[in-house]
Amino acid sequence: MDLRREIKFIVGFILFYAFFYLFPYPERILQGLKEGVLLLSWYAREHVLYCLVPAFFIAGAISTFISKESVLKYLGPDSPKVFAFLVASVAGTVLAVCSCTVLPLFAGLYLQGAGIGPATTFLYSGPAINVLAIVLSAKVLGLDIGIARALGSISMGILIGILMHFIFREFEKQRLSGFQGFQAEKGLSFEKSVFFLATLVAILLIATSNLPYKWPLLYLFYLLLLVEMKGFFNMSFKNLAFSAIIVLALAIFQPYKEIPFIAGVILVSYLANKEKGILGEWFDNSYILAKQIFPLLFIGVFVSGFFLGGIEGEGYIPKRFIEALLGGTGFFTHLLSAVITALMYFATLTEVPIIQGLMAQGVKEGPALAMLLAGPAVSLPSFLVLRAIMGTKRTLTYAILVIIISAFYGYLYQILFT
Repeated sequence: MDLRREIKFIVGFILFYAFFYLFPYPERILQGLKEGVLLLSWYAREHVLYCLVPAFFIAGAISTFISKESVLKYLGPDSPKVFAFLVASVAGTVLAVCSCTVLPLFAGLYLQGAGIGPATTFLYSGPAINVLAIVLSAKVLGLDIGIARALGSISMGILIGILMHFIFREFEKQRLSGFQGFQAEKGLSFEKSVFFLATLVAILLIATSNLPYKWPLLYLFYLLLLVEMKGFFNMSFKNLAFSAIIVLALAIFQPYKEIPFIAGVILVSYLANKEKGILGEWFDNSYILAKQIFPLLFIGVFVSGFFLGGIEGEGYIPKRFIEALLGGTGFFTHLLSAVITALMYFATLTEVPIIQGLMAQGVKEGPALAMLLAGPAVSLPSFLVLRAIMGTKRTLTYAILVIIISAFYGYLYQILFT
């Protein structure tokens, strides 16, 4: 008998038993289960198809078409540090995606040789520096908080990246040594790679937007993607025409907008997987990332909904309990505010009405700012995925930096401006 294995089993069983024996108010468990399922259902409907699926194709494209030489040139250890962090911050800002959608993109950059500093700047900036969310914060929560959120998010992204770079500089030297001397891959020029990536990014941005001509634009860029697959990778014209006709016919003759989008995803996946060479490698890399990340995201979203709620109301932890904890003005209150919101899952823009409700219950402006800086940028689902990408120590360090700096910014704002 393996004693160590049996001890692990016994400890796990005891913890599982204690969960149901010691946790008070069994009805709260049912409430938490309900909220976990509702949040997971909402996440599946609202974020997977139009956010995550395009993001996986983009991440796969980064891994396949953008050579490690190019990543190292702009974001690697030997690139100019100011330029590297600026590029990472601007790239994340342009995308303006949620904390989960940015994960495949971060994985693509990090695994291609980007330094942990610029990569984590990109990771934070994508969901945190959202122009629309900042404007909404200023309009709903006050101009001062809106300005503080804008300045705080921009400076935090760069500061976190710099700190991650210095904390793990020895580890990074070892990790990135395997990328040194890598030559550009053959098969697709840098210009064509950028153009192909830009088309995929456009599809992601349009699919998640509320533009008046959203669907015609989406179909137009889908056709452009097919043309690029034909022109860049010599895909047969018959396959291009067949895919275009199927998607356009579904768009015209049936009322559900999701159907042609799903058909387009399936057809592109089939055609890419069918082709040999670099196009097939694109699909393989996208699929591998999706297979690795999807289960962890779904588990994290459910756990977040179970404990903290998110759709119809509160989860296992009562809302009044959270409000009571966050009503003070000391640093501990700001730290707790950052911790709680760092574990919650916020869809883009939803953090503003949620924090507005908490402020109506007595939460002060400083803790509210700490929540705005920590909550949208990270979440329990994102932490689970990051652990699989860059390990426990680096993920824990990143989480601690986000929480502490958010709390410090909020506390400083509370002291100076309220």
